[in-house]
Amino acid sequence: MNTFLIRRFLQSLLVLLGVSAVVFFILHLTGDPTLLLLPPDATAEEITRFRQVMGFNDPVVVQYLRFLKGAVQGNFGESLRHGEPALDLVIERMPATFELTAAALAIALCLAIPSGIVSAVKRNTLVDYVSTVVALLGQSMPTFWLGIMLILVFSVQFHLLPSSGRGDLAHLILPAITLGLFTTARITRLTRSGMLEVLGQDYIRTARAKGVSEPPVVWKHALKNAAIPIVTIVGIELGTLLGGAVITETIFAWPGVGRLSVQAIYNRDFPLVQAAVFLLATTFVAVNLFVDVIYTYLDPRIRFR
Repeated sequence: MNTFLIRRFLQSLLVLLGVSAVVFFILHLTGDPTLLLLPPDATAEEITRFRQVMGFNDPVVVQYLRFLKGAVQGNFGESLRHGEPALDLVIERMPATFELTAAALAIALCLAIPSGIVSAVKRNTLVDYVSTVVALLGQSMPTFWLGIMLILVFSVQFHLLPSSGRGDLAHLILPAITLGLFTTARITRLTRSGMLEVLGQDYIRTARAKGVSEPPVVWKHALKNAAIPIVTIVGIELGTLLGGAVITETIFAWPGVGRLSVQAIYNRDFPLVQAAVFLLATTFVAVNLFVDVIYTYLDPRIRFR
């Protein structure tokens, strides 16, 4: 087990290194931030001095190595737009993003797992068909369209819920539903397929033949053995939720890292974008590493690989 976890930890470090490289070099293809940050009447001498101070005159590889050295020390530089440490700005917005992501994931799990289980147990019935259709609709609806529709119905038409900002629980409902519906659909379908596979196994038929009632068969025997793919998709879906938060936070003016990242991209604020992406990627990798630890308890065979 220790070997397995060490290998996964080293792989996680490589993933973070790859993410940092891709983001850094893609950002430097978007253009020179100097012309955006300086006034239009800036002289050539002022532009040259600014580029030299910010290190933009150095080769891109040298800039990347300097960024990597600072990132290891937790120093991503100052935001070009705000003039404050980029990491501090991102950390300030992280609680809002975590709150939204956690709420969306909670909604997804509370709806998806029971729906998937009931759909599998009631296979080829009206309940199964309705659950499947709803899951397909959930996966087919774009996040931005769903968010706009929810705002039009619940905020504009009926004035039941606020359409923007972060405050009390009412502000969280629409963004969380918008962000979590796609994940709900995916987990529902995976739970259903996993349960159907397990319910067809010999030991399930044996338990039923011995007179074990249906609830223990489903919840104790079947769900436990179908849990590994569910845990897998939950770890993957966290990345989907963090990525989808960019759109959701923009639609609902939610003051999280996603909205901050969009604004930073528009402003070509390299340090801020790099800090935001790196911190989100670290969160995603850490969660997946935690999922790997859970694997070793759900499936003892992994401990001996």
